[in-house]
Amino acid sequence: MNIIQSIAEMQAFSETARMQGKKIAFVPTMGFLHAGHLFLIRHGRSLADVLVVSIFVNPIQFGPAEDFNRYPRDWDRDVQLCKSGGVDVIFSPKAEEMYPESFQTEVSVPLLSKNLCGISRPGHFQGVATVVVKLFNCTKPHVAIFGEKDFQQLAVIKRLVQDLNFDIQIIGIPTIREADGLAMSSRNTYLTEQERRSAASLSQALFKAQELFQNGERDARVLIQAAETIITRQKNASVDYIKICDIQTLQDVNTIAQPAVMALAVKIGTARLIDNVVLKE
Repeated sequence: MNIIQSIAEMQAFSETARMQGKKIAFVPTMGFLHAGHLFLIRHGRSLADVLVVSIFVNPIQFGPAEDFNRYPRDWDRDVQLCKSGGVDVIFSPKAEEMYPESFQTEVSVPLLSKNLCGISRPGHFQGVATVVVKLFNCTKPHVAIFGEKDFQQLAVIKRLVQDLNFDIQIIGIPTIREADGLAMSSRNTYLTEQERRSAASLSQALFKAQELFQNGERDARVLIQAAETIITRQKNASVDYIKICDIQTLQDVNTIAQPAVMALAVKIGTARLIDNVVLKE
């Protein structure tokens, strides 16, 4: 397994692989890998001749009061997990090379970014879109794999790939969950033992709404209220949002007449956690 930090070296590696007729799969991460990441990595390994994983905590997607400096990191463990997953290259660029002093270009997908997390995290998806475009240009993949837990992020990436004519197949992988239903996330490590038990209410709320939907409920307000009731029973839970949105536009819907996503963001202690389920027949 190679570890590459230089952008030019990464581009040269990928270009050589392409000239040799090899297919490149890419899994972007911010490190502190968990079983959810490993599922993406194994899927990428099955799709291509060369598997590249990036480990880069992207500073421009964090707001001034967010957790960039304390975001969990464990380089040695990440390297071992990548080796065990059959990764060919870890691309771990330096922030100074990704964003030199002269850097000024931004990538924005405004309509898909303005709802849900875009309300409480202004500029977040602009930072995500910008770094993803840069990582694509560095790694030159044929296929890129993302988790569906970050539903809005995946929608933004699919949109920019289509709008900017990237010749890259984007694959979304269903959310990987703990035994009690909690969506796997690097930020779960922020949780105390009590908070960890409370965090299970997020998936319980989503699954309850999904059950009501399958039983015929189509009023978004009823489903949201049912989910909110479950979460707010937890004294250490603070709801940022619970919304039901059109699966394509991510705009709020009042009555579910076609596939929709119920998405939520909840603060448990110091951890802001997100999750979602798709509501469809």
